[in-house]
This record gives sequence, structure tokens and C-alpha cells, in this order.
Amino acid sequence: MVFLKHRTVQVFFVLALYLLLSSSLPYAVHQWFYTVSLLIKDLLIWMMPITVGCFIAHAVCSFQYRAPLFIFVIILFEAVSNFSSVWIAFIAGHFSVEYLPSIRAEMSQMDLSALFRLPFTKPAWWSAEKGTLFGLVLGCVAAFSQNGKLVQAIQFGKKTVEWVLTRIFSRLIPLFVLGFVARMVQTNVISHLLSHYAMLLVWLVFLLGAYIGFLFVLGAGSFKKALTAAKNLFPAATIAFSSGCSLSTMPWTIDGVSKNLKNPDLAKAVIPATTNIQQIGDCLVNAFLCFLIYRHFFGENPSPFLWIQFSLIFILARFATAAILGGAVFLMLPIYETYLHFNAEMIALILALNVILDPLVTCANVVANGALCRLFEKTWNLFSPPIAIKPIQTTVEKP
Repeated sequence: MVFLKHRTVQVFFVLALYLLLSSSLPYAVHQWFYTVSLLIKDLLIWMMPITVGCFIAHAVCSFQYRAPLFIFVIILFEAVSNFSSVWIAFIAGHFSVEYLPSIRAEMSQMDLSALFRLPFTKPAWWSAEKGTLFGLVLGCVAAFSQNGKLVQAIQFGKKTVEWVLTRIFSRLIPLFVLGFVARMVQTNVISHLLSHYAMLLVWLVFLLGAYIGFLFVLGAGSFKKALTAAKNLFPAATIAFSSGCSLSTMPWTIDGVSKNLKNPDLAKAVIPATTNIQQIGDCLVNAFLCFLIYRHFFGENPSPFLWIQFSLIFILARFATAAILGGAVFLMLPIYETYLHFNAEMIALILALNVILDPLVTCANVVANGALCRLFEKTWNLFSPPIAIKPIQTTVEKP
């Protein structure tokens, strides 16, 4: 019974039971599973701006007068890591392009629809990006003003959202994953991927696995510690792969990363702030696909000078993208057209591949973000002495 209390065991048990019985279940049951997963996802997305704002405000105000330095370091760190990923894809493209067949834009036409969705749509201004900005501003104000009531309000907000995530949403992980796996099974996504893009998938998995593994080892300091660090992020990786939304995995990413850091509270500042801009999987996969498509259509590899121009604009655009299915690729299309000279057929091809490979890309984003958090902790300690993040000690005058 103690063994069954582990979330990972519960997820495997639920998925094994579903796969065993899926062929005998009515179509409506699969729809219900998918509907419940979408409902949990929608509620998480609605809650994310508040969650992100509270976590970031609490962490930033704890840095006190070093808050602007923290913001500068995190932006610089994310820009360098994303830029490195694009160039690793460029190098990998040179090594692999001769061994990969021409890729096609065929897609499965099957789909599984939800029985219902929330009756109201989320407005554009209610987003994680706005929550991040609000948290940064509020945290800086609290850090410099030393206002006791404001700090207490931030602490209360952080404890409240943390309670909701750990006591409610964390217990829904098996149901959350189940619905998205049901959709994959019913739409034959896995079989379609293996039958049409097996060789490309092998190269991408190897590329992502090798690079992310290197990040874990670099951060942990040894292979054994890296395996433990990767294991702590397994629940978040499972949810990311099945849901296709890295933003909705944030609570479990924070929980896993906290176990890997010397200063666990740093995860509550770094993960919310970087989920939208740190997308190693996106950078690697899309840059790799761009390289292959360019080679197949133009008959030559993109030149280093062309790739420098493309990578600089590509990295700057990552800061404006959202870590939700379909949010980033459409912002990138004008960049592909302008700097890589993609035509309509090439655009259609990369769009199709983005949809098909989205589970792998999202999973890589989440796991790589977790791996980089330990590296960021080391980087931050170079700029500032490593002290524990804790609430500002303030005194509130008695009436």
C-alpha cells in the first residue's frame, strides 16, 4: 500500500490498466478520459498567471537589493543556452543530413474530440507572461520598500497557490496523463510517428538525449547524481509528453527541480520565469528541422554566416513565445521566410512536423529546463554569494 502512494507507480498502474482494457471500452469512455484531462489542463492554465506571479514575487523580494542582478543574470543565461542549442542543431545537421531520407508532411487525419470544454475563454491579457512581469515588479517593489504588509501578502499568496498545487492538482496526475494517452492511442499518433518518421525520430531522440544528459552531468557533477536528478523530473516529463503543454507541468517541474538544488527555493523563482523562454527542445528540434528542410529543398547546407543571422533573430524571438501547443511556431514562420527563404511548401512541412513531434519537443523543454536550473544555480553563485532564499525579516507596527 505504501508503494502505491507514489505518483509514478499510480500513473503506470492506471496506464497499464487502460491499455489492457482500451480495445473493449466504448468510444464515449475514451472521450470522457480526454475531456477530464483537458478540464484539469484548462484549470491549471487559468491558475498559472497567479501561480507564476506569487512564486516569482516571493523569490525576487527575498533577494532584496540583488533583485535587478537576478533578473539580468537569468535573461543572459537563457539567451546563451538557447543560442548554444541552435548551433548544436547546426553541427548535428552537418553530421546527419546524409543519412536521413527526405521528410514528408503526411499527417494522421484521425482525432478524438472532447465532450465539452469550459464555457468561457481565457482573455489574452490573462497569461503567464503577464504573471511573470507582475511578479517581477511586485517582488522588486517589496525588496526595495521593505513594506511589511506587502511582504506578508506575497508570502500568503505563495503559500495558498502552493497548497492548491500540492494538495489538489498533484493528486490528479494519473487522471491528467490518462486522457492524453487515450487520445494518442485512439488517434494512432505513436504508430503514425514510428511508421513515417522512424529514422528522423531516432536522430532527434539521440540528439536531445545526448545534449540533455550532458546538461544533467554538467550540473550534477557525476553520472550517478545526474541519473538521480533526471529521475526526480520523471513525473513532469510524463505529463509534458502526454499533455503537450509545458506550462501545465510547472508545479511538478518545480517539485522535481527543488530536489536537485542546494537551494531548493531557487526553483520557485527560476522555473516560472524561464518556462516561456527556456525551450531547449524547441530550439534544438526546430533548428534541426530547418537545417534538413533547407538542405532538401536547396541542395546545400545553410552557410555559417546565414545561420548566425538566423540564430540571433531566432533567439530574440524565443523571449516572445508562449510554452503552449502552437504558440511558438507561428511566431517563427516570418523568420523562416525572411532569413532561410522558406517557401509555402517548406512552411507547410515544418508546421506539420511541429504538430507531429510536439509531445517529444514539450517533454524535452521541461526536462532540459530542469537540468539547466542546477547550472543556473552555479552561474548565479558566481555573481552573488550563495545564501538561502528566505522571506525578508520585517517589522509591522502594532496599532
